[in-house]
Amino acid sequence: MSGNMRKDIKPGANVSIVLKKDQRSGTLTQGVVKDILTKSPQHPHGIKVRLEDGQVGRVKEIH
Repeated sequence: MSGNMRKDIKPGANVSIVLKKDQRSGTLTQGVVKDILTKSPQHPHGIKVRLEDGQVGRVKEIH
């Protein structure tokens, strides 16, 4: 499942995100959602989240 819809992402969900520094390469980072940072119900590049380890990025896949 892609991470473009806010309703699909819940704190505690296991996701893959792309970090700002990895946007060119598209390298994904896996982690568990701590906070959802995007307020709008959808975003074309993925909903921005903070992982439990503090990293921030846009959700590309929900596991």
